[in-house]
Amino acid sequence: MTQDTESLTSNLTLAERLAQRIRNMLIAGELKPGQRLSEEALSDRLDVSRNSLREAFRLLTRDGLLRHAPNRGVFVATPSMASIIDIYRVRRLVECKALEQAHANHPAVARMAQAVETSKLCRERQDWIGMGSANMLFHAAIVDLADSARLSDFYTRIAAELRLSFGLLDDPKLLHAPFVDQNAEIVTLLQDGKPKEAAQALDAYLTFSERTVLAAFARAVEPS
Repeated sequence: MTQDTESLTSNLTLAERLAQRIRNMLIAGELKPGQRLSEEALSDRLDVSRNSLREAFRLLTRDGLLRHAPNRGVFVATPSMASIIDIYRVRRLVECKALEQAHANHPAVARMAQAVETSKLCRERQDWIGMGSANMLFHAAIVDLADSARLSDFYTRIAAELRLSFGLLDDPKLLHAPFVDQNAEIVTLLQDGKPKEAAQALDAYLTFSERTVLAAFARAVEPS
């Protein structure tokens, strides 16, 4: 997190900070699409009042990350096909452009490299959820290459929706394992002073990832 991003965070209300914590839980894969959220359990876990939690729920529902079902409670949203396509459209516009204009000595490149090493360790342990979290950090670091606190903050919202899309796959290994070496290749291209080639590699990468997630969505919604 950059200093500017920390400054933005410090100006948030309690409900906004709480919504951010829940959003981070979504990004980490701790909450799954369609999961019902218990007010009692979550307020105890986060050590906040139920009123504050309900306000955070309202903010996240507005962002499309949660949904309220009358007389049933609050649930984690399940992405639609249209939202998945739009997420990847945004990712191409933001991530590929950030890579194309990146400098090899930018601090975020080191964070990208560290995320790759974490992914490799997770692959050895067959920790596919951990690998997914490391992958999310890799892409957040790509966005940080743009040196825009507002853009990085915006991307956390996209990242939460993205992780929910990943949650549609029964086997997370299928989505994350093939990209570890591709992430490493992108880092190497940046370190070698080839940002345009890195952006091109990411564009192809995102196309394959999008197809994989959309195929998982189609299987998830097809009638049994």
